Amino acid sequence: MILGHNRDTAAKAAGRAGGTVGAMTRTRLLALGLTGLLLLTSACARNPDATTASMPKPSTVVFLGDSVAEGESLPLAAALKASGTGFVSLAADGGGNVVGPFADENWKKLPGEIASARPTVVVYQLTTYDWGSEAEQQAAYDRLLGTVTGTGAELVFVTSPPIRPDDFYRPHLAELAHARAVADTSQGRAVVFDAGAVWGGEYQQVRDGRPDRSADGIHTCPQGAARFTAWLLAQLAKALPGFTPAPAPEWANTGWSADQHFQGC
Repeated sequence: MILGHNRDTAAKAAGRAGGTVGAMTRTRLLALGLTGLLLLTSACARNPDATTASMPKPSTVVFLGDSVAEGESLPLAAALKASGTGFVSLAADGGGNVVGPFADENWKKLPGEIASARPTVVVYQLTTYDWGSEAEQQAAYDRLLGTVTGTGAELVFVTSPPIRPDDFYRPHLAELAHARAVADTSQGRAVVFDAGAVWGGEYQQVRDGRPDRSADGIHTCPQGAARFTAWLLAQLAKALPGFTPAPAPEWANTGWSADQHFQGC
């Protein structure tokens, strides 16, 4: 773990059942939300994103990010496996960032980890720790681009879910905001996906009557992670010729939603 802030780990909601009962509840809620996943996937397919560029069909996708991405990696792994595509998550609790606090430590191992995964596509979800000036962010994102393309892979930036900031994050909101604008300048050299279609412009804990984001104001619940996965696969399908995502019923209820990473749901 890189940082010790208590937001690094999703918080448990008061009164929420744990163990088998809690896992069964999360699985049932996800099953009830399957129709929403199908609708989201269909909507994405009808509305191509002009920012996408043509990339080769992926054999392996590497996913980078912080603990938010770590939760999202669970359904993403199941969905890509069902789609016949390899997947490696390098997302990390309390870090995973390429700019900001302790990014230098991450950079000591990141190039080797990316290279050893032999990816076709690397997806970097902007993290809650992407702090720094615009120049520092630009240098870090350019460094990541060079690292990824140096392995022969393509880089995809994905914007992160909006958070409900506490005193720890509030001083860095401006930095997180311009990180998105800096990533967008990579258009033409990398692909940039705006996940606003998934999360909206503000943190929203409940959607369609079910928990979508953790009560901690930062992380996702199984429903939110699954909605993100359906959307991301639809975006990749538009950008990657020959890539056909598996339908949501093939991966949405395969057991990942019972993972203890999902707290506060």
